[in-house]
Formats: sequence, structure tokens, C-alpha cells
Amino acid sequence: MKFYIVIPAHNEEKFIQQTLDSLVKQTLLPKKIVVVDDHSTDATSAIVTTFTTQYPYITLLKNASSEAHLPGSKIIKAFYKGFKTLDSDFDIICKFDADLIFPENYLERIAKTFTENPNCGMAGGFCYIEKQSTWILENLTDKDHIRGALKAYRKNCFYDIGELKTAMGWDTVDEMLAIYNGWEVCTNENLKVKHLKPTGITYHKQAIYHQGEAFFKMRYGFWITLIASLKLAMLKKKPYLLIAYLKGYFLAKQQHLPYLVSEKEGKFIRNLRWKNIKSRFIFK
Repeated sequence: MKFYIVIPAHNEEKFIQQTLDSLVKQTLLPKKIVVVDDHSTDATSAIVTTFTTQYPYITLLKNASSEAHLPGSKIIKAFYKGFKTLDSDFDIICKFDADLIFPENYLERIAKTFTENPNCGMAGGFCYIEKQSTWILENLTDKDHIRGALKAYRKNCFYDIGELKTAMGWDTVDEMLAIYNGWEVCTNENLKVKHLKPTGITYHKQAIYHQGEAFFKMRYGFWITLIASLKLAMLKKKPYLLIAYLKGYFLAKQQHLPYLVSEKEGKFIRNLRWKNIKSRFIFK
């Protein structure tokens, strides 16, 4: 299988060498890697250049955006800067973060998942963070969800979902739309990826409101938003985030922000969410 990888990078001089080291040592090498330096003010580009001179399948692209580090649109816009430089001769397109260390057989195992299951539209392992010299699961989501840090899409699935949304929530709505279009989301808990920088640690302070905005744009409705916000605030052990997420939701509603999905897709997503909620909290 032919893997193309796009890596948005913003001030990742501490980590990106380790990420690229782990990718060039894969048992199944990617055909192309594009690193998009998204307005870095450190040595990110210089480090990536040392790889582009050694590995012809790695390229560097510079993108001039804002300095603020925000989730969602900024990251995906940077992804598209890189994606648009690629041809369509790929089987799997990946959006990876620039602060990961992949096990050497990661791409090989992901390829095996796609090959063995023709209905698998998306595949990924799990992120682990280091605490007190021990690598533990970065437990911010359920185990049926692939973190935005390490998304891998089968080409047909990628196009069926309308590609990636340039908004906060893109890494949830992509899975909902994949299921809506008849694809499976495949996770592998045996594929442990080291996440060198915990999610959100360098995000701009305004990012906390974007999560609630994302719930609105995915047509969750109030009650699912409330449950999702409470769960996420508890997982992050920051109760105040519940208020921030709800504020973001109501601000988006008041401003009549555009939805990420159609009314029909939104109904499907709500039904799927309620089904998952009931299965976890009622039938267990």
C-alpha cells in the first residue's frame, strides 16, 4: 500500500526530529512525506531540511499563517497546503502530528488492517504520554476513536466523507461521516505511539470555547453537548471547562454559525451518539 503523509508543524523543534526519525525507520516506508512549517519561529524548518537532503520522499513546505496555536481550522488549512502538492497515486493518506514517535512497524500494521478489512475506512493506534518515567494511555477519548494526531484514511473513504473539515471537531465528524457512508473506524490498542507533547498544552487560551462551537457545528444539540462537555471536562480533570464548552456552544448558536454536516447527517450523528451513550451507561 502506498502511504502519503502530511505533517503540519508549528514550533516543533523539540520533537520533529524524533517524529521523522521514527518514520524513516518504518518497516513499510511511506512513499511521500510533506512537512508543512506553519509559521514557526524556531528551528523547525532547519531540522526538517536535514531530512529532505537525505530522503528524497520528504519535502518541506512553508505556510504563513497566524502565530496563535489553535486546534481545528489552522491545523487543517496547513494540512491542505501540503495535500495539494501531492498527486492522487496513493492508497492511504495520513495526517500526522509533529510530536509523535511511531513504533517501527506502525505503517506495516496499519496497512495490514486496511488489507484484511476492505470496509475499514480509517485506522490508527493509540497515543501514550510520559508521566513519572512511565508511558501511559492519553485517555481523552474512547477506544473506538482515532486521535487527530495520527489519522490514516483509505483514499475512497477520504473522498466519501468530503475530505477534512477546516474546523474544530474535524477529527470527530470525519469518523461520524465515515460510518454514515458505510465505512468502519478501526483502532488497534496494540499500536502504541509516544505523544511527546500532551494534547492542547500550547493551545491559545481562546481554544477552550472552540470545543463547544464544534459540538454545535456537528449538530449535537444541547443534551448531547452537555454530556460530551461534562465527560471531556472530567477526563481532563478541569471542571471549569464544562462552562467554557457550553459557552462556546451557545455563542455559536447565537451567531448562527454554519454547520459542518447536513441535516440528514446531523440526525444520523445524534442517533449514533445516543446509541453509544445508552450502551455505555444503561446496558452495562
